[in-house]
Amino acid sequence: MFLVDLLFPNRCLQCNRIIHHDEVVCELCFNQIHFTHHHFLESNLLLEKCRLLFPLENALALMHFEDESVGQKIIHQLKYGSRKKIGAILANWTAEKLDFNSLGVDLLVTVPLHPKKQKERGYNQLHLFADHLSKQLKIPCDHTLIKRNFYKKAQAKKNREQRIFNENLFSITKQISNQHVLLVDDVFTTGNTMSAVAWQILKEGNNKVSVLVMAMD
Repeated sequence: MFLVDLLFPNRCLQCNRIIHHDEVVCELCFNQIHFTHHHFLESNLLLEKCRLLFPLENALALMHFEDESVGQKIIHQLKYGSRKKIGAILANWTAEKLDFNSLGVDLLVTVPLHPKKQKERGYNQLHLFADHLSKQLKIPCDHTLIKRNFYKKAQAKKNREQRIFNENLFSITKQISNQHVLLVDDVFTTGNTMSAVAWQILKEGNNKVSVLVMAMD
């Protein structure tokens, strides 16, 4: 490992400084990350946005997702740059910076990729994140509860067509009841995807939903 570090040193994603092989950014650039600090707030913007779309208990985001920001670069490297270890790093930051003790969550559930998309990418970035977080929090994780039914996003222009598509975008694969589910995704933008998944869980027997994302736009 020492020889590999000498020949191919790990470098900060932001400033290109040489850093430890288990890190993703240097200390200076880490301080530039815009963390949300949602655990200090009774309410937050993500929670307010989600409640316009579906009923939920709580919503937490680790970072803000801003153009050309350090946080955006980190997530893009996880999703598209094959930097798989970033999933564990983000999970560590999440466990350290967000308080899950009061949520009373029973199960972590990831928003699924279509199998074809996962095959193209070679991995599911949410699995890397959620599996590590599951071990940290000692909460079970289920990657198969929700199935994505379509490979491509809807191209419909009419609102009604878009709504019908969203309602059928996901399906639930097994019965679930009396569970508080923490839905996990990478970036929250419009909330349409998260809402489509949440309603699949909520329409089952007496379930509750909370939301966790790596970053919110």
